[in-house]
Amino acid sequence: MNWLRYYPYILAGAMTLALGLGVLVRRRRKTPEERERQRRQYINTYGRITIGTVVDVRDIGEAPQGSTQLLIYRYDVSGVSYEAAQDVTYLRHQVDLHSCRLGLPASIKYDPQNPGNSIVVAEGWTGLRS
Repeated sequence: MNWLRYYPYILAGAMTLALGLGVLVRRRRKTPEERERQRRQYINTYGRITIGTVVDVRDIGEAPQGSTQLLIYRYDVSGVSYEAAQDVTYLRHQVDLHSCRLGLPASIKYDPQNPGNSIVVAEGWTGLRS
């Protein structure tokens, strides 16, 4: 029965540990923009290149954070056709969507482990041709 007198100390220690872990987890949570930047960086570093076609460029306006610019493209990997869209809002300095010609070839980088995960534009690289 001596262990019962240590019960409040054990409970306080467990609560402190849980609170500390909660703060650590919340502090390390990444924003969606940071996760997207890391995805682009990974594909830019480890991805393979294939030829694709820009299908459409959309400017979705009136969002709470401002307008969103999407680049829609199509490409083939190992006989499988993929159609994807990339949000290029944060890469506006590298892409001029108004002068982007639709239907012309573009270089697409894709993840060899998951070919549906792809990009056309990343920091320091662009697959758009002029």
